[in-house]
Amino acid sequence: MNTIIPRYEFRAFAQNFGLVQDKIRSYSACEKYRESGEVYILAMDNNENNTKIRDDRMDIKVLVKKEQGLEQWSPRMKGGFPMTVEMIGDEVFPAFGVSVPQFSRARYTLDQFLNEVITPHRDLSAARVFKRRFGFTVYGCMTEMAELLVNGAAIRTVAVESEDREAVLQAKAMLGLHEYENVNYLLAIKRIIGMEPLPAWPNIEG
Repeated sequence: MNTIIPRYEFRAFAQNFGLVQDKIRSYSACEKYRESGEVYILAMDNNENNTKIRDDRMDIKVLVKKEQGLEQWSPRMKGGFPMTVEMIGDEVFPAFGVSVPQFSRARYTLDQFLNEVITPHRDLSAARVFKRRFGFTVYGCMTEMAELLVNGAAIRTVAVESEDREAVLQAKAMLGLHEYENVNYLLAIKRIIGMEPLPAWPNIEG
């Protein structure tokens, strides 16, 4: 059995990353290019379990800890659709932290799960996210630039990720990301769709 080592991550969101993107390309050629359509399931009181669906598979990551301005995430479960109600009730809904509804089927396809379980639930929302991702390596860290559409809203993200905390901190410094807020997908999408408030504007006097 493979040992899972949680990864440290720094991720920022902006309309344009300018010099940061130039620095990434100066350190590494683009090594990967991927496009995907994903669905994130969001619960108002859950900011620690990142739950998304891609290629008909549920993927849940849990926030282990925050340290030195980074977040450490670990995989919690992966499951494919159609999915049994036992897995939905015992593994998926505990990650949402909301009440478990009454189920009318023994197994759910992805469309049935979204339309019959998620949409009617008063404490849950689904966000559709299109990602166009470009992968690089900076200081041994997986480094990503991505163009996103979150329910149709365009935004970009840059991320640095590794099991080595010090390597992520070094790559972050090399790329000039110290002025950006570390924001995970869960919080960023909630801000975009209005489930979480935007950060306060700085006080400007004079």
